[in-house]
Amino acid sequence: MAYDFKFPDVGEGITEGELVKWLVKEGDNVKENQSIVQIETDKSVVDLPSPKTGKIIKLGFKNGDTVKVGAVLCAIDDGSESSLKEDKTAETPKEETKQKKKEQPPVKENKDKEKPQKKGFAVVGVLEEAPETPDVEYKSHVSVKKGEVQSNKVLASPEVRELARENNISLIKIKGSGTDGRILKKDLPLNPEIPQQTVPVTKEKTPLGKIERVPLRGIRKAISENLTISNTIPQVTAMEDVNITKLWNLKEKEKKNVKGTHLTLLPFIVKASIAVLKENPYFNSYLDKDNNEIIVKKFYNIGIAVETPVGLVVPPVKNADNMTIEELSKAINELASKARERKLSPEEMKGSTFTLTNYGSIGGTYATPLINPGESAVLGIGKIFENLDVNRPSKKIKVLPLSLTFDHRIIDGAEASRFLETLKTYLEDPGHLFIEI
Repeated sequence: MAYDFKFPDVGEGITEGELVKWLVKEGDNVKENQSIVQIETDKSVVDLPSPKTGKIIKLGFKNGDTVKVGAVLCAIDDGSESSLKEDKTAETPKEETKQKKKEQPPVKENKDKEKPQKKGFAVVGVLEEAPETPDVEYKSHVSVKKGEVQSNKVLASPEVRELARENNISLIKIKGSGTDGRILKKDLPLNPEIPQQTVPVTKEKTPLGKIERVPLRGIRKAISENLTISNTIPQVTAMEDVNITKLWNLKEKEKKNVKGTHLTLLPFIVKASIAVLKENPYFNSYLDKDNNEIIVKKFYNIGIAVETPVGLVVPPVKNADNMTIEELSKAINELASKARERKLSPEEMKGSTFTLTNYGSIGGTYATPLINPGESAVLGIGKIFENLDVNRPSKKIKVLPLSLTFDHRIIDGAEASRFLETLKTYLEDPGHLFIEI
């Protein structure tokens, strides 16, 4: 008797996802709400929890498969009747054999018959595979090795055992540093792996030379679709240089007062931008073409563009206008960290009203950033450089180049110039802002 766990609707109009990694295997006992599988959607990688307590008796897909919403991911023996069928609406594993449905739950397969394949990742996808041969499979009180049942004398807590199992670590090979050789969490050779997009690369030969075909999928596909929409907006970019010498000195001075976060200029720019947005509300709006209306947002969720291994994502700092500089710094760093580890939830990815993109952190000076769909403007932040002070030629100042792209259907060039000039005033003299640090 078992329960069919189907890929649920995770919202945001998502209809399918790519199975990144199983966190369990057939035969494992799981608890309700325990994470059992990682699925990549066009928004992020999400951990799906088990809806039931029981034993995993069948996995319906393998790593790298595309799974449609509603497809049966796995069967969990919880005492209810199971019917894990082949889902015609989803891509199924090629090696899956057709078996007649039996009344009894399927018997756990012999691990020696077919070993799972470990994919090797490169910059653009999976290039080669190598067999993975775990030597020990851990259970609560028994270790299993090639069919032999042995007495498990390894001392470790359930938490450490679970962590070892999730990371495919053999505890037998580890020397524990705890009392009586007990294995502690710090003894595990953990190598935190950011879930990678499993893109199958197809190599071909053409008359002109060799090529590789890389499927457009996941986050990169979402970026492509969003920028295609963005390209339908008549966009103009205005640029300005800002003397941030005073702001830089203020930031350096306040570094020691801000605990638990690395303070950069970005929180100050966010704070100043919000002040200017309140004075220029159309920069915090978007055009509803269906109803011929400009929707002005009276809340301030500032999107922060973050580079990740699979492309650019823009998680917003929600209600940023209610935060101090220290709170903004912590929120930005936390979102950036989660984005790079691909742990952002769909909820954390939506709701941005105005975007900042800091390409200067990797060396860019000026750019023409594209507007995030659903917004009317984006502020590009370039690399800080030094210049001579025209009023005091013997002195040098720090200059921050800014690029403001705006929707010309809503905003005129004069308004954009005023926006930049006001922002420049705030950044050149932070005293104009009532900043609470």
